[in-house]
Amino acid sequence: MSSDAPEEFRPGAGIAAEIQNARIEQEMEQSYIDYAMSVIAGRALPDVRDGLKPVHRRILYAMDQAGVSSRSSHRKSSSIVGETMGDYHPHGDSAIYDALARMAQDFSMRYPLVDGQGNFGSVDGDPPAAMRYTEARMAPIAEELLDDIEKDTVDFQSNYDDRKQEPVVLPSSFPNLLVNGSSGIAVGMSTNIPPHNLGEVIDATVELIENPEATVEDLMEHVKGPDFPTGANIVGRNAVHKAYKTGRGRVRVRAEFEVDEDEENIVITELPYQENKARLIERIADNVNDGTIEGIRDLRDESDRDGIRVVVELKRGANADVVKNQLLEHHLESTFGVINLALVDGQPRVLTLKETLAEYLDHRRDVVRRRSEYELNEAEERAHILEGRLKALDNIDDVVATIRNSESRDDAKAALRGEMVVEVEDRELQTFDFSEAQADHIVAMQLGSLTSMEAEEIETEYEDVQARIDRLNEILSDADELDAVIESELLEIKDEYADDRRTSFIEDTGTVTHEDLIAEEDVVVVVSEDDYIKRMPLDTFRAQHRGGKGIIGTDLKEGDNVSSVFVASTHDYLLYFTNHGQVYKLKTYQIPEMSRTARGKSAVNLLELDDGEEITAVVNTTDIEDETDKFLTMVTRNGYVKRTSVEKFQNILSTGIIATKLDDGDELADVEVTDGEHDLILASKQGMAIRFDEDDVRAMGRSARGVRGMKLEGDDELVGVAAVDEELHDWVLTVTENGYGKRTNIGNYRPQSRNGKGLIDIKTNERNGAVCAMETVRYGDHLFVMSKSGQIMRTPVEDISTVGRNTMGVIVMEMDDGDYVASVDVHRVTDADDEAVEADADAAAGE
Repeated sequence: MSSDAPEEFRPGAGIAAEIQNARIEQEMEQSYIDYAMSVIAGRALPDVRDGLKPVHRRILYAMDQAGVSSRSSHRKSSSIVGETMGDYHPHGDSAIYDALARMAQDFSMRYPLVDGQGNFGSVDGDPPAAMRYTEARMAPIAEELLDDIEKDTVDFQSNYDDRKQEPVVLPSSFPNLLVNGSSGIAVGMSTNIPPHNLGEVIDATVELIENPEATVEDLMEHVKGPDFPTGANIVGRNAVHKAYKTGRGRVRVRAEFEVDEDEENIVITELPYQENKARLIERIADNVNDGTIEGIRDLRDESDRDGIRVVVELKRGANADVVKNQLLEHHLESTFGVINLALVDGQPRVLTLKETLAEYLDHRRDVVRRRSEYELNEAEERAHILEGRLKALDNIDDVVATIRNSESRDDAKAALRGEMVVEVEDRELQTFDFSEAQADHIVAMQLGSLTSMEAEEIETEYEDVQARIDRLNEILSDADELDAVIESELLEIKDEYADDRRTSFIEDTGTVTHEDLIAEEDVVVVVSEDDYIKRMPLDTFRAQHRGGKGIIGTDLKEGDNVSSVFVASTHDYLLYFTNHGQVYKLKTYQIPEMSRTARGKSAVNLLELDDGEEITAVVNTTDIEDETDKFLTMVTRNGYVKRTSVEKFQNILSTGIIATKLDDGDELADVEVTDGEHDLILASKQGMAIRFDEDDVRAMGRSARGVRGMKLEGDDELVGVAAVDEELHDWVLTVTENGYGKRTNIGNYRPQSRNGKGLIDIKTNERNGAVCAMETVRYGDHLFVMSKSGQIMRTPVEDISTVGRNTMGVIVMEMDDGDYVASVDVHRVTDADDEAVEADADAAAGE
């Protein structure tokens, strides 16, 4: 066989002996865990002790070793990056330069650790200039992180190629993790720690030193919340409290801006942290162009070196509040997700505020202890040398003779140590027992140090060193003294570097809702029998004198009729009561806004009404907000009346809930908000009315039917209920189907017992028709009357004649043949009209 032939393969021999069998899933799992931990500990997460990731720590240490301090001249960034990469961080120059640049950005770091010179980027997202164009040096506050690193205060480890040593962590004279914050994404986890005010954090740390049992709430008396370098406002405090108590929270940050209605613009002066200004302006412009935001005429960026100034110029007549809310919803408010995750003993942990400060304090105690031990060793060594010098000075003649008569330096040192004897002819020399260090020092002494002044200085220095030794021993033996040193040093840093808070707190009024994006205005809402619904601005219908035909209010399809009309604000929450005894809840702005000549849209997606179900009454929830002692008083066609506390209507489902129980053939006719302290007036279709004390009707639940309110004759039925407050209301206003109406003084309706026949309210006949509505009114009220065909008439109640009860009234709205009044609503005029209303009232009173 040829000698070149391959050796026969033998299992278990040679390289095969080194092969180990392993399950692939176990190997993959362990390899991934090793990789994940490498990323977590070596790249992405900061250390709780100094608040730095390895790349930042190595940059600062490389600058320190190269002498690039705050007192030196600036050094080219490329030089710093090169030394960092070559000696400590072999992961590419771009990653190192990005970290260096961020430490120099005053809009990224609350207290920048690098003093940069040149273009290091901007809030517009502009990248830093190339590293060959920029220069940097350490900021003064960065040197506080490295202070005393040469005194064995922290552990060192070999760098990546074992040529040099690098610190595992920096001494960190202040809690940098909270002060400057940190962010990073590791494998399966991330951290996002906001920056804080240095003075507040130090005050909280001192509080924890003095009171180790302090709670998170106690520490929050000092740390109010994050303090972002870009300022802006934190909305509310609840999220901040949660973040400090649990280590996680979502903090809403809102831009600082002011609305100048005189100049018709909105000026933005501070942006949420890490918001890109250029992209913000671009997004606003896009939303203006696509119609998402309305009312903006122009956008200008007037920012300069002094700060941010973005001017949003409004169109003439635009609602500034609506535009402001639109900007808030889409652009001027962001969420900072706090994840206080850091490395503790090499393991990632989510920390509360107290735990973060406690971990820092443990580190700082270790640093100060190790520094004190180092300084104690140095002081004891110096004291030992000084003791030798003092002893030598006391025996200077013999010491000098011993050294002069020695054959060599080594012999002199040996003689001083007492290891040999030096012979002198004229006298016997004293023997000494100096230590080796003392002997070395004495032999190296200069003759000038033998003067009396030098001796005095040595004695003074020795006393000072002894005092220093005593102090260091005190610090090392007493934990309270060690904490006092830490506290003192922290307060010195606070005095040197602390500044005022930049980020303010504003009240949390809730997130911007769709309601905030809708201008608040009064509108007229029309509902038809076939469930078409719409809203129109109130000023679409100007007030007219009584007797007119009004104007078209809706375009009805063939066979459809108007069922109800009412006036409300776009921001009102309304309760819609139907003839079937159900109640629904809906915001007015959810009703589509359309023109007078539009038909409206199907209400099926807003109110789930059954066939034949119509809205018969509407109650504005602004009348009952925070009023637990008020009631909803309901009347039915068959004469029943019921009071139910408003508390029973707090949770109304989208499909509605039962408002009252109804007998077969009965329907809910009207609903009124009452307070239990005034009389009620019930009106019937045939012109009867009854007034009685509200207490005659006991409060009941929603599922109750109620009690008899009025005895009805023949086919008569109730059409309305109103509360009587003689200090607030002046008249009872009655409107009939054929468009007639009248005002009658409330005093003409004498109180009587419930379930009576009542008194004549209005004469009804073929001319004026049956009663369709009754309300109590006062000066300044406007009456809205809508016919079945869709005509709307608006008129001041003062235009309707005041007459007695037993009369037919006057024409309020002229009706076409076959048309009749479908719905009536009374609306109080706006405050802007109050003076005119009062003038009219005074004139009427004079007449």
